[in-house]
Amino acid sequence: MAAASTIFFAACNNGNNESKTGSDTTQSTQASASNTPATADNQQSASSIKGIVSSYLEMKNALAGDNDKGTAAAGDAMVTAFQQFDKSSLTAEQKKNYEDIESDAKEHAEHIGKNAGNIKHQREHFDMLSKDMYELVKTFGGGQHLYYDHCPMYNNGKGADWISETKEIANPYLGKEMPTCGTVKEELK
Repeated sequence: MAAASTIFFAACNNGNNESKTGSDTTQSTQASASNTPATADNQQSASSIKGIVSSYLEMKNALAGDNDKGTAAAGDAMVTAFQQFDKSSLTAEQKKNYEDIESDAKEHAEHIGKNAGNIKHQREHFDMLSKDMYELVKTFGGGQHLYYDHCPMYNNGKGADWISETKEIANPYLGKEMPTCGTVKEELK
């Protein structure tokens, strides 16, 4: 067991826990910024999305602290935030995009909320939810400066991504076992 933990730890700390910097990150950040025009509607949508993003970040932080009950409460809060989201200011195309993301993300949030006591299952749904949230933030903005992070170790080395409000890594997939395992893939402004 100790040997497996040592190998697991060494794989994550082989220099990959440094944040990526340089032209790749800068180019992808600049490219993503130019794909989203800064209009009043987008700013209003980003403001409305903030409640959804806030509950997601609470969920991420609870998972990083191995807090299954806090994670479940954040899942329930996210379901409520989706229900309260005002779609009236969205264009027809934005509304369709939002609803496509919402149905899947809301289902994952519901599963997370119903599974206090089963953090492994919560993390499985968080992995899928994080993909939806990335799409949501890229489409509508997040209402704040965010980071898109990657854990190379989760899911038997297949890895997983998540969104964070801080540049410092707080890994929701490995929790207290390996809290700083991961890298920043992209800045989301």
